Amino acid sequence: MALMLLKKDNLKFGLVLGLLGPIIGLAVVYLVSYRSFTFGEFFNFFITDNKRITSIGALSLLANAVLFTLYINTHRDNTAKGIFLTTVIYGIGILVLKILNP
Repeated sequence: MALMLLKKDNLKFGLVLGLLGPIIGLAVVYLVSYRSFTFGEFFNFFITDNKRITSIGALSLLANAVLFTLYINTHRDNTAKGIFLTTVIYGIGILVLKILNP
């Protein structure tokens, strides 16, 4: 089943993967480094602390970097385009959040 997912090559699939990657990345960062907090406290801490927005946001986007590399190296360019597009949107969102944060 997992091997079949690697063979898919379409933009919509890439968009879905690109949306899920940073969410999974955020969950991994939480589980590895912030287990003593509830997820709600961690998320609030993430979106209100400017230093953490950059570091946690970048670590979360690493999941998409791995996915993008995997799909580019297997010549699944349409899926990689979807992953790249959502990564850019997440990156802009993180930048806007950092700028608008007091």
